[in-house]
This record gives sequence, structure tokens and C-alpha cells, in this order.
Amino acid sequence: MAWTRIYDEAEPQRVNRWLAQNGVCSRREAEALITKGLVSLDGETITDPGRKISRGQTLILSEKAQTQLASSLTVIIHKPPGVVSAHPEPGQTQASDLLTRKAYRGDSAAPSTHGISLPPLGRLDMESRGLLILSEDGVLAKAIIGPDSELDKEYLVEVRGTITPQKLGMLRHGLQLDRRQLRPAKVTVVEGQTLRFILTEGRNRQIRRMCDLVGLYVVDLLRIRIGPLSLGDLPEGRWRLLTPSERAQILSPSRS
Repeated sequence: MAWTRIYDEAEPQRVNRWLAQNGVCSRREAEALITKGLVSLDGETITDPGRKISRGQTLILSEKAQTQLASSLTVIIHKPPGVVSAHPEPGQTQASDLLTRKAYRGDSAAPSTHGISLPPLGRLDMESRGLLILSEDGVLAKAIIGPDSELDKEYLVEVRGTITPQKLGMLRHGLQLDRRQLRPAKVTVVEGQTLRFILTEGRNRQIRRMCDLVGLYVVDLLRIRIGPLSLGDLPEGRWRLLTPSERAQILSPSRS
């Protein structure tokens, strides 16, 4: 189905700029789509990259345009502990090293990742495990780790130490890291020594450092969700492709 949106802002603006603001694609990508005749306004195909859209006009991206935008390789991996997200030191295993045909899980044939740069969109430290996204998709990167991103991330964290209401209150709101106040977090007890953390930021080793500040020691840390994307039943050490529908959910304006 073609992507359709009615422009409701008061002032006209360039189509490429509006598409970029809505997280659909970059300005450069929008210009390329327009030049190829894959974008229309009120049913009229536009080919001028400088074309503006006015209030009440309907903009449509063809299915071919959406397929082209979604063609950038993005993979989901269940990172095991002991593997670094990126920039390994000598002797360390990098997450992208796990993208083998044997480890692939999917209905279609495994795509070749040889020679493709797939940086992580939000890292997991070496001791942690769980959901990790590797992608060459700049629009997706902006939505997940850009400065304006509000996607939350969910973790199951096993800790050692005494869990008290006071400590939970501090974890939820009241801690600082690097002399900066942390955003409020949702922290609940799942059972026993397992806590559920839901964060809207990703400071370096944030959960481990938060727990240290209240006298808790992290034994195990598992990321199970990023925004609408869940780890599901993907086995540890295995990977799969991000589906077009999952990409669309992450980029949905309702989540911006």
C-alpha cells in the first residue's frame, strides 16, 4: 500500500524537507525519489526536487519508493554476553562477526553481509545480552538513537543485594550520572531479584551504574525490547532481518 499523508501545516515547505522531518527518509533520499517520479501531490507526479507542499494537499509515496527506502540492510541479533557491539579490541568478537549463514533465522535465504558496514543502533556492553539492531539505514538510526528519539528500551535485570522501596524510588527518579540528572525510569520488581527497567535514554553502561549507586550489583542484563520491536523467541547468538512492517512501526509519526 502506498504511503499517504495530508499536509496540515500552515506554511508551505519543500516536500523533501517535510519527509525528512517526519522520519520517512533523508532529504537526499527524498530528492532521489522525486527525481525518479515516485512521489505525487494530489495525484500528480512531481519531478522537481524543489517542489513545495501546501496545506490540504495529499502526498503519496509509491510502493516502489517504499521498497527502495526499506532496501537498506537492517538485522536483529540476539547478542550473547562476551561479544562487543562494535570496535573490538584484539581478541574480542564483534556482533557483526556473528552474521553467518548458519546463525541466520528467516524464511528467505540469508543475505550477504560481506563488505557492508552495519553499525549498532544503540549498543549493549560486552557483559550484557539481548536485542541489538545493526543497520546501514540512516533514517532508522535517527529514529532510534537520534537526539530527538523518545523510543523506550526494556530490560530484565537480575541483581544481587537487598531491594528496598527506597532504592526503587531512587532508580525511578533521583539519580545523576556524570553530573547530569537522569530522565525518569520505570523500574519494577518482576520476581525475586529480577527487575524490569524501561528507559528513554541510553547513557554508557547506564543500568549497571544506576544499580551501583543504590548498592545493587548486576548479575545479568537482558534487553528485550526497543520501542515496538521485541526480541521475541530469537535464540541467543542468532540473527534475522528487520521486516518492512517493523521498520514502518519504528518510524511511525505516532511514536515521534
